[in-house]
Amino acid sequence: MVEPNPEKDPAEWTTGEEPMTGPQQSYLHTLAQEAGEEVPADLTKAEASKLIDELQQRTGRGT
Repeated sequence: MVEPNPEKDPAEWTTGEEPMTGPQQSYLHTLAQEAGEEVPADLTKAEASKLIDELQQRTGRGT
């Protein structure tokens, strides 16, 4: 049986302090619009990942 790769906490990413990527920013804006939220412009990759997870839960896209 193949076990899935465990997800690494974004806080432990070696590139986590870099600015969020273009795809992260685009997806965040889509999720934020659905959730009626604003997206800070200066998020890091790790912060963006955590916010994506949070907004996916709130919008139902993460299921």
